[in-house]
Amino acid sequence: MGALAEAGFRAIAPDWIGHGYSSKPEKNQFAYTPEAFASAFNNWLKTMEIERFSLGVQGFLGTAGLLYAAQHPERIERLVILITPLSVEAKVPFKIAQMGWPLIGQILTQDPILVDRTLEGGGPYQVSDEALDVYRRPFLKSSAAGRALQATISQLGLATTLTDIYKGFDGCDIPTLIAWGTADKWLEVEQAEAFAKTLSDATLTKLEETGHYAQEDWSEKVSEAVVPFLRRSLV
Repeated sequence: MGALAEAGFRAIAPDWIGHGYSSKPEKNQFAYTPEAFASAFNNWLKTMEIERFSLGVQGFLGTAGLLYAAQHPERIERLVILITPLSVEAKVPFKIAQMGWPLIGQILTQDPILVDRTLEGGGPYQVSDEALDVYRRPFLKSSAAGRALQATISQLGLATTLTDIYKGFDGCDIPTLIAWGTADKWLEVEQAEAFAKTLSDATLTKLEETGHYAQEDWSEKVSEAVVPFLRRSLV
């Protein structure tokens, strides 16, 4: 965000419903499916009066952002994909998947220390305590954060969502940057390579020595890839 601002871009990073500092409704009030997240994001854009924009997505719930892009390609000026599942064969890692299980998932997601273990489990580096504190804080304030996480993971439905994404991106010409951490322990770079080949205007940048949470592992490398891509003239 800082690097984008210094480069002259306006950047907004909204938390998904149920996560970070956004509201955390119960499951009977919000479905926590990728479709529900994409719909809520669309409503947020209308409220913010944002018509056309560049979209950046990261992580497993980044598929909800990709689903929105597949449904509304005319609104996306450029797309940045930072280590997000891109294959119908992609699997949620066991460490995260068990958080979505009945009973055990409800217990695990009430443990604030799971934030530390998860963020450091997807890459080769130790995340700074200052950064961990930001991610950890919502779990210390309310049990609703854990319930929202459990509901989200249990309904990710990667195979179904990615099938819909592939259909929506068929023939898509959105300029796309795929930035991938080569030290990611959960998602293989081959997914990025295969997805890039399906797009008419895609750039794949490999972030050496960077893990799944690239924004924490090595944010400078992310900025070095994203800023020039956003500055690039459209042909």
